[in-house]
Amino acid sequence: MNPTAADVVRLLTVRGETVAVAESLTGGLVASELTAVAGASLAFRGSVTAYATPLKHELLGVDATLLEERGAVDPQVAAQMAAGVRKALGADWGLATTGVAGPEPQDGKPVGTVFVAVDGPRGVSPVSAGGGKVEALRLNGDRAEIRMESVRSVLALLLRELTGEQTGNERAQDTEQNGGF
Repeated sequence: MNPTAADVVRLLTVRGETVAVAESLTGGLVASELTAVAGASLAFRGSVTAYATPLKHELLGVDATLLEERGAVDPQVAAQMAAGVRKALGADWGLATTGVAGPEPQDGKPVGTVFVAVDGPRGVSPVSAGGGKVEALRLNGDRAEIRMESVRSVLALLLRELTGEQTGNERAQDTEQNGGF
């Protein structure tokens, strides 16, 4: 069992909150990690595996023009997937994964290009219209390694949001917004 998934389920349960997952390159692995945790049914609403690009629009509400112009491997697509699954499944938090696991490049993006996103009740990221945050990843390894690292990364992103942990970049942003203090 993934310790991060266990921490996520525990924190969501304590807070009385729920999560839903939109997956592309991970093909259900995030949902599998979450549901492997005992008691996950208290926090996990469900998932949508939108592997085919048109399903990202049809099921998750990702902007069709965005998909046409940029393809499915894009930070805004990830943000919209997370917001879309959160809304569609009635969860407090939405997670999303999109990227290129290989063996071939996709939409002009090299293998290992991945975007993970979280959308929740709070957030400060300008990338997403909601309370969302997106992380761009450049992963090495074979297809399986890229997919598993994507799972680990999206769960870690949610855990950081749940615990209020900030990265250096967010602290820098906060400092700028607060006049340097």
